[in-house]
Amino acid sequence: MKKLFDYLQLTRPLNLAFIVAIQILMLRAVIYPILAGFGLESQILSLPIALLIVSGTVLVAAGGYVINDYFDLKIDRINRPSKVIISNSIDKKSAMRFYQVLTLVGVACGVSAAVWLRNSTLAFLFVIIPGLLWFYSASYKRQFLVGNIVVAFCAALVPLTMVFAQHIALEATYSDLIYQTPILKVCYTWVGGFALFAFLTTLLREIVKDMQDEYGDREMECRTLPIKLGIKWTKYVVYSLIIVIVGLLSFFVFAGIHFEESSLTERYFVFGIVIPLIFVAYLTYRAHTASDYKQVSNLVKFVMLTGTLYSLVFLFLSNTTSLQ
Repeated sequence: MKKLFDYLQLTRPLNLAFIVAIQILMLRAVIYPILAGFGLESQILSLPIALLIVSGTVLVAAGGYVINDYFDLKIDRINRPSKVIISNSIDKKSAMRFYQVLTLVGVACGVSAAVWLRNSTLAFLFVIIPGLLWFYSASYKRQFLVGNIVVAFCAALVPLTMVFAQHIALEATYSDLIYQTPILKVCYTWVGGFALFAFLTTLLREIVKDMQDEYGDREMECRTLPIKLGIKWTKYVVYSLIIVIVGLLSFFVFAGIHFEESSLTERYFVFGIVIPLIFVAYLTYRAHTASDYKQVSNLVKFVMLTGTLYSLVFLFLSNTTSLQ
C-alpha cells in the first residue's frame, strides 16, 4: 500500500485534479454558456471525446511529473532529501516504466480523440507535448528561462485544448457557416484570456520555485534566472511580472468585459487576484530562505486557483445578465 501511495505521489495528484478542474470549467462554465447565448446546442463536443481529451491531458501531465523527478534526482537530494521517492522506495527502472505507461496511454487517449474528430493538429499536440516535457526535464529546465517558458506554455495549452476541440466539433457540425458568426471569436477570446493568465502565473511560479531551489540548482551547474542574474534582480523580474499580470487583467476587467452587471467581476478581480498578488510581491521582497519562497509559491498557486474559478462567476453572470 505504501508503494502504491508513493507512485501516486510521483504524479502530483492535487496538480492533476487542478488540470481536470480547469478543462471541465472551460467547457461547462465558459464555452457552453457562450454557445447557449448564441442559441446553439452545447453538447456538440460529445462526452466520450471530452473524456478522452481530459484523460489524455492528465496522463501526459502525470508522466511529465514522473520524468521530472527522474531527471531531478540529484538536485532533489540536495533541496528536499526527505521527499525523494525515486531510488528510495521506487527504483529508477520502475519509475521509467511508470512514466512510459502513463505517457503512452495519455497519448493514445489524445490521439483517439483526434481520430474521432478527424483532426491531425490535435493529434500532433498530444504527440509533441510529451516530447517537450521530456526535454524540459532532461535539459530545458536547467537553461536560462527556457524551461520556465516551456512549462508556462504547456499550462496555457490545458484550457486551449478544450476550446480547440470544441472548434473542431462546431466546424464538423456547421461547416463554413460557423465562420460567419462571432461564436469562435468569443470562445477563443474568453478561453484565451484564461490561457494567458495560466501562462503568466505559471511563469511567475516557476521563477519563484527557481529561487527556492537555487542552492541545489547551483550545485548541479544549472543556469536558472536566480543563478545567472542573482536573487535581487530575479525579484525585480517577479515584481515586473506581477505588474504585467495586474495591468493586463485591469484592461480586460475594466475595458474588455462588458456584462450588464460588472461590479461582481471588479470586486472578484480586486479581492481575489490583485490583493493576493500584492501580497506575493511583499512576501517575495521579504523572502530569504527556501521556506520563504515556498510560501510565496503556495500563494501564487492560490492566485492561479482564484483566477480559474472566475469561470464560475462567468457562468453565474451568463445565466443572470447578458453580455452587452
